[in-house]
Formats: sequence, C-alpha cells, structure tokens
Amino acid sequence: MEESLLALDEEVMRLLSGLDQTAERIEDAEIVRRHVLRDHVRYAAVEVEAAIVRCHALQQEAVLARARLISCRSRARELRRWHVLLKATAEQLDDHRSPDGTLEEGLARYRSASRQVFQIIEEERVRIARDMHDGPAQSLSNLVLRAEILERLVDREPERAKAEIQSFKDSVKGVLDETRDLIFDLRPMTLDDLGVIPTLRRLVNEYKEREGVEARLSVIGAERRLPPETEGALFRIVKEALVNVRKHANARTLDVLINLQPQRVSAVVKDDGEGFDLAAVEQRLAREPHFGIISMRERADLEHGQLEVLSQVGKGTEVRVTLPIP
Repeated sequence: MEESLLALDEEVMRLLSGLDQTAERIEDAEIVRRHVLRDHVRYAAVEVEAAIVRCHALQQEAVLARARLISCRSRARELRRWHVLLKATAEQLDDHRSPDGTLEEGLARYRSASRQVFQIIEEERVRIARDMHDGPAQSLSNLVLRAEILERLVDREPERAKAEIQSFKDSVKGVLDETRDLIFDLRPMTLDDLGVIPTLRRLVNEYKEREGVEARLSVIGAERRLPPETEGALFRIVKEALVNVRKHANARTLDVLINLQPQRVSAVVKDDGEGFDLAAVEQRLAREPHFGIISMRERADLEHGQLEVLSQVGKGTEVRVTLPIP
C-alpha cells in the first residue's frame, strides 16, 4: 500500500508538471491559430486545418490529463484512509492483551478506545453537517430565490436585471469560496500536491486574515516532503491547536514553529492568550473528555510521537508535538 501511495504521488506530480507544459503549448498553438485565421487568405487550407486540429488535440490532451489527475488524487485519498485504518487496527490488536495478560480486560480496553474513536468521528460529522447547513446550503437556497427573481426581471425590467446579475455573480463567488474553505477544512488538496509546509503556511495566513491577530509561521530546516501519514498528522494537530486558540485563548499574537530534522519533525503552537490551569483541566479531562485535546494526542500516539501542552493562567498556552520520520 505504501508503494502504491508513493507511485500515485509521483504520478500526480508528473501530471501536474505535464499540465503546466501542455498549458504553455496550448497558449502557443492558440496564438498560431488566431494568426492563421486572421490572415487565412495567405495560408493554404491544409495549414489552416492543421493549426485548428493542433489546438483541439492539445485541449483534448489537457482534458484527459485532468481526468487522470482527479482519478489519481481520489485513489490516493482512499488508500491513505485505508492505510491509517489498518495501521491503527494493527496497533490496537497488538494492545488487546492487558499488562497482566488477561485477554478479557484487554478487549474491554479496546472496546472503550473504539467507542471513543467513533464518538470523535460522530462529533466531526455533526460539525461538518452544521457547517454545510449554515454555510453553502443556506447560501445556495438564497441563490435559487434570487435566480427566480432575476428570471422575472429579464422581461419586465431588463436594465435592472443586468445590474442584479453582477450582484448575483458576486454571491455565487462567495458560495464557491465557502465551499472551498470547507474542502480545505476536510482535506486540503495542497497537502497532497505540495506538502504540509505550504499547507500550514496557507492555514496560518488565512487564520491571520480571518481572526485579525498577528499570526506567524517559521520553519527551521530545509523544506521537504514528509511521509503522507506524518504530514496528515502534523497538519491536523496544528489545525486543532489553532481551533483551540480561536475558541478559548482570546490571543493577540500566535506563533507556529516547524522544525524539520532528518529523523523527526516538531511543531510548536504558542499564543499570548488567557491560558488556563493545566492541572485542573487534566483532572476534568478524565471526567469530561475534550475531543480537541484527545484527537491531538491520539494522532500523535498513532504516529509514535509525543504531544505536550503547557499553559498558565494569564501567560498563554504552548502546544508541542514531535513526530518521528520513518
């Protein structure tokens, strides 16, 4: 499975590079086609036909390459989901037996962990459904109503309809942006195509613009691609840390530091917000699990990494995670 994922990643990069080259060739061919058509009397019919056929062939080549790219990305996402699931299942099966060797107790702990995982998944589904309902779904409903109004205005007040169409186009663009934000939240395409560092850079920049805080991303070490599981875990942990800052910290500044080393990668998310009593929160977690913290720890544990949360009241919070690079 890992070999298949690597081959798919290489295929995606090859297709992206090929599409860039094809786009340049299409641009050159379009220039020739327009020139030939503009002065067609100077060229033989076979030359005019060749210019048109070449443009069409290149466009068809681009369409096929984009279809292949979509297929590869879809297959890669499916394989990554299965890889994470199988890896987690194997580790949990190894952990069935409790330290004292009692299989029944080990199975009970396994079932408890499974319930916790399913509960986290269900919480995420509820959040996604709520975001879809309050965001794109509601906006699309409004667009349908506006489209019906425009339909009536076209015959009665054509000038007003023309003015309303521009506003309608802006609204459609807004819905498209909302949908893209949700897609980025679920699984950003840049994570597969470009890697975790460019994706985190975009995440921090968007956080800065949306929340109006001074947010910075710093990288130590040469930027490079990491194993897909490591990139996914690092992105999700940093993203969850930013969500916690937005919800609870009331911070003015936020710093994200990524340290890329040969055998491991670490991330530090530090804010100057209100902070909290760490000991009291840890005690409360045992009674009332906070799924944000739990998910960060689960993701770090799944990749055999370490996660540490440091905080004091009035002195901000710092989340540190270190993940080994296989």
